[in-house]
Amino acid sequence: MSETPTAASAPPPAPGAEEYVALDFVNSAVALPGGHSMDFLGTPEATNRWLTEHGLAPADAGVREMCAAQLRSLREHLRSLLAARVEGLPALPTALAAVNDALSKAPTAALLYWDEKNGPYRAAPCPTDQILGRALAALAADAADLLTGPDADRLTNCGSAPCNRYLLRHGRRHWCSTRCGDRARAARAYARRTQAQVDAQADAQTQSQARED
Repeated sequence: MSETPTAASAPPPAPGAEEYVALDFVNSAVALPGGHSMDFLGTPEATNRWLTEHGLAPADAGVREMCAAQLRSLREHLRSLLAARVEGLPALPTALAAVNDALSKAPTAALLYWDEKNGPYRAAPCPTDQILGRALAALAADAADLLTGPDADRLTNCGSAPCNRYLLRHGRRHWCSTRCGDRARAARAYARRTQAQVDAQADAQTQSQARED
């Protein structure tokens, strides 16, 4: 069941998300306990809000469903590449092609402009019809920097099921939030108690059989 994201229900950014917007991007679809999920790109309005909050689009960009769908598609390709990096597997060619296509959607060279007061300056153009392309390119470039940089060795997935978020590991921490850490510790404690009960029952049966023999 999908929930509508709100400021109160949203989990805090995963470690590393403040350094890499692409990490927050791939984590914008969150799996929650009880079969629930939360998608910050689930609607055009939500997508526009996420882009605005991350400085990738103005609040009045008017994102349409077609644009939101393109962003969700790139998100899945990036998740595939992060998973391949974490698990030490080859990358899917389709995912690489999608990222490289996104990288080509924005010019790399800043153009020359001339201000009447301050004279010449350079800036990257961003007309309204290029907002999506620039957002896709920025997210793809940030993900490429993460995957090819030294922080890639710290990349891991959250160790608390069913959470599907990625993070940059600090020390031995493998959880994306305190909430997930508490849930993982509770699950381990429950597993230990259950195993202790099973072992106790097995010992009791063994002793009972020994007495009968």
